[in-house]
Amino acid sequence: MFDTLSERLRKTLGNLTSRGRISEADVDIAMREVRMALLEADVNFKVVKDFITRVRAKAVGADVLQSLTAGQQVVKIVHDELIDLLSAGDRVFHLSGNPAVVAMVGLQGSGKTTSTAKLARHIVKTGRRPLLVAADPYRPAAADQLETLGRQLDIPVYRAPVGTSVPDIARHGIEAARRQVRDVVILDTAGRLSLDEALMAEIAAVNAAVRPIETLLVVDAMTGQEAVGVAQAFVAAVPVTGLILTKIDGDARGGAALSISAVTGVPVKFLGTGEKTDALEVFHPDRLAGRILGMGDMLTLVERAQETFDANQAQKMEEKLRKASFTLEDMLEQLQQVQKMGPIGQIMSMIPGMGNMAGEAQAAVDRGDLKRTEAIIRAMTPAERRDPTILNGSRRRRIAAGSGTNLPEVNRLVKQFGDMQKLMKQLAGGGRRGAVGSLMGRR
Repeated sequence: MFDTLSERLRKTLGNLTSRGRISEADVDIAMREVRMALLEADVNFKVVKDFITRVRAKAVGADVLQSLTAGQQVVKIVHDELIDLLSAGDRVFHLSGNPAVVAMVGLQGSGKTTSTAKLARHIVKTGRRPLLVAADPYRPAAADQLETLGRQLDIPVYRAPVGTSVPDIARHGIEAARRQVRDVVILDTAGRLSLDEALMAEIAAVNAAVRPIETLLVVDAMTGQEAVGVAQAFVAAVPVTGLILTKIDGDARGGAALSISAVTGVPVKFLGTGEKTDALEVFHPDRLAGRILGMGDMLTLVERAQETFDANQAQKMEEKLRKASFTLEDMLEQLQQVQKMGPIGQIMSMIPGMGNMAGEAQAAVDRGDLKRTEAIIRAMTPAERRDPTILNGSRRRRIAAGSGTNLPEVNRLVKQFGDMQKLMKQLAGGGRRGAVGSLMGRR
């Protein structure tokens, strides 16, 4: 979502860091570029104006302009102000009460029901026992979808008889949770195609009936400034405690993510980063700011790796890397594991200095490059996967025919594998050994 904005900001700020001392005029030129980048990313105009004013006031200080590292200091100022912009409100996700009640609200199409299941999965990982409540009596498909997701996650779903009012559905759901010894209730409330008084009144009635500890507004980040307007309307009508921004992995401009907390004062608590039920991240302003400015997000990357990679498997793989016994079979296994961590472009953006390659990497996946790589490796015999040096011309032609690719693609993969072997051997050696272990899931 932030690819275009990140590229613009990296280029603009990079022009400053490439110099020694800078002048006030240099700062003004950079701030104009930053302002245009933010406005083109659909960030709220007032938010942009205030942001630029704060950054410029700090950047033209004598202690900055007279420094030999002035450009780097300006980058730090932008980074710190970006964190501040994203840090509104209490971002702690509260789960007090027995059971703790969480109400999910939002418009239809925002991803509310899917986000309900994602949140339940996240709560299970913390050791809690949630119950999902289908509190949308107007759209049977919503309850059916919630039940399907509940079965996939092995989390029970409460569904009230037809004709039950929404506040009563919420009350009965809490009673069901107590009977089943469930300590968290997540209400998937009804949405509408647009904002209306009936929707707000119904959510207010649910709030009055069960007093949820958290009321989370699910907002489609791809709708831009419309998302900010939706959030303002909900906040004015009901006590929203936090936001879940969905479709953050989409190709929209990303302005809503940067504007919404600053405009409403309500904190973003979670980001929906994909369609699967594990694609929900706790929101960390400093990590998102780092991604946007191309500084990476190694903490999130390591957390995902630790969830994805089996510890024993990771240890065996690290041994293979150190002994230079990494094979094409291992390469295939690692590619499959990495893809489980999320979109490859998203992963690349978390690696410091690799943000400018994220778009290219994702485009390669979208073109089917990884699928062709997998097909080529699977067309090899076990002996060829273990020792690619035996791949002569006739073997390579056979592999190309068997994988539905061509000879140059096979040759390119074999060369890339050789380069990867050298790189992995370097990374696994010396003082960087621990970094490889961490990325593969070892603590």
